[in-house]
Amino acid sequence: MDATTATVGGAVLALFGGVLLFWCAAEVRLRHRVRRLGVEAVATVVAEDDAHGQLDSSPLLSFPVRPAPGDSNTSTGRIAELVLTRPRGHTPLRRPARFAPGASVRVRYDPRRPSRAVLAPGEVGRAAVTDLLWGALGTASLLAGAGLLAAALG
Repeated sequence: MDATTATVGGAVLALFGGVLLFWCAAEVRLRHRVRRLGVEAVATVVAEDDAHGQLDSSPLLSFPVRPAPGDSNTSTGRIAELVLTRPRGHTPLRRPARFAPGASVRVRYDPRRPSRAVLAPGEVGRAAVTDLLWGALGTASLLAGAGLLAAALG
């Protein structure tokens, strides 16, 4: 393999692997924090209007959010806001039947940013396995890129 090709390929693989590992760590930390400190709510799966939305395996959820104490919304008489969002985290390739429109799903959300919602622990299947697979892909890419860079520069 040409040294220039190996250098560029190694840099791209190492960059991809590093960014993927960083993204995995940040996403796992965010979901863990929201599941631990978030507010629990019951969301309803909403039917999607466009044909492309049905292809997304992550369901569109709607749930009411209570305003934080001291929020300006409480003085105007608003007692709840309706949030429309998709949950973060594990989403299978096909949407499970339990996420059919109209179904109720337990979620936890960040009270400061209600659009950050995750499925409650009982609603999630094998999220840890998926996180480990993404982490393994990032690690393998980073190692392959570092190996190519070492071979090209050494």
